[in-house]
Amino acid sequence: MSLSMYQASVPVLTRAFNNLSAILTKAEADAEARKIDPSVFLTARLAPDMHPLTRQVQIASDAAKGGIGRLAGVDVPSFPDTETTFGALQARIAKTVAFMESVTPAQIDGSEARTVTLKMPGGEMSFLGQAFLLGFTLPNVFFHVTTAYAILRHNGVALGKADFLGGV
Repeated sequence: MSLSMYQASVPVLTRAFNNLSAILTKAEADAEARKIDPSVFLTARLAPDMHPLTRQVQIASDAAKGGIGRLAGVDVPSFPDTETTFGALQARIAKTVAFMESVTPAQIDGSEARTVTLKMPGGEMSFLGQAFLLGFTLPNVFFHVTTAYAILRHNGVALGKADFLGGV
């Protein structure tokens, strides 16, 4: 049996966001246990020219819902980038997962040959659906989820590979 576009997208991304949610829960508990203002973690960066934790989560969310919406041919919900607390990031993750899970396999399967065009500041980028999912959406989401993990790990949150991967 071949792997469908739906199987390669929604379940994979949903798992990544569920794991990210668990990582943020650990980070919030760690901040409380060590008596660290949560804003220290929320505004932390790996390097001065990189986005902080909150923006990493926002971009991962945008990439996931944008990828799924475009593959399904449905409107992509717009979330304002106003999160400043762990609770607000958790709510954004929950909304992202709810949107992805609202898309059915029938809406995504068959999208591998659909043209997806992104309007970027420097012009347009066009992909066929499969290349968009495998070469743009998934790597983009995992880059930002990994960076969020790394920011927290760098700041002493007791995280390991199992936290990133979740239950296998």
